[in-house]
Amino acid sequence: MKLSRIIVLCLAAVAVVGFWGCCEEHKASAEHADNKEHPSKEEHTKAGHDTNVEHEKEGHHGHDGDKWISLFNGKDLDGWKIKITGYELGDNFNDTFRVEDGLMKVSYDKYDKFGGRFGHIFYEQPFSHYKFRVEYRFVGEQAPGGPGWAFRNSGVMIHGQTPESMGKDQKFPVSIEVQLLGGDSEHARTTGNLCTPGTNVVLKDKLDLRHCINSTSKTYHGDQWVTMEIEVHGNEVIKHIMDGEVVLEYKNPQLDTRDGDAKKLIKDGELMLSGGSISLQAESHGVEFRKVEIMPLHN
Repeated sequence: MKLSRIIVLCLAAVAVVGFWGCCEEHKASAEHADNKEHPSKEEHTKAGHDTNVEHEKEGHHGHDGDKWISLFNGKDLDGWKIKITGYELGDNFNDTFRVEDGLMKVSYDKYDKFGGRFGHIFYEQPFSHYKFRVEYRFVGEQAPGGPGWAFRNSGVMIHGQTPESMGKDQKFPVSIEVQLLGGDSEHARTTGNLCTPGTNVVLKDKLDLRHCINSTSKTYHGDQWVTMEIEVHGNEVIKHIMDGEVVLEYKNPQLDTRDGDAKKLIKDGELMLSGGSISLQAESHGVEFRKVEIMPLHN
């Protein structure tokens, strides 16, 4: 293991002492949505966190003299954990997640049909205060049998549960989802939307109980590369940023007391969530990631 990665993992471990103490057993499942309304989703759950990671590693310089740290080495999936619905942790069914030509790819070329095999690839350490940047594009056709709403649909899951705590048949990790959506060349479809599996947020100083909330972004059609940034301040402000413009902002991510599984996670009445895992989605449409970077922020 490279010295720089050892430093990252050690400092992250120090920052997260006691982080997941009460959140080892929980499940979540949901039908996702794009920026249009869809039928009611299956219930999700979520785990709470309180961590701040401050570390350095080789990376690109970012804002204010800090560095963007690459979480993806461009060679393999070292440092990442895979969970696909219906399979044990680490079982990368049909090479759904792979690295080719320096890109992290979600691919369905070995699938006969999608079969509800929703997948997520988790970075190995949790985070709380940070900026996250991903460059992505949708490619090819949707896997046969993929749900209509999952056309050119992926996401970045933040403040999430650990993959180890997910049930074998769980569809999605309990988390705050920053949606990545692509256009169909004809209709408007915002990206950088918010979905809240088993959680709620405060939007415009009011607790918002909607499962999916649209951003104000433009539509990104075709196979173009798109850059998404997320600015996360623990349990305070979270911003979705496209082309340098904030397209959605909210605060106080928290457990949803209406969700049966989420109720199991509430300890001593505490609902607020301050950090957690980061994962990328596989929802039946091919997607490629060429940059996956983070910039830890001071608490």
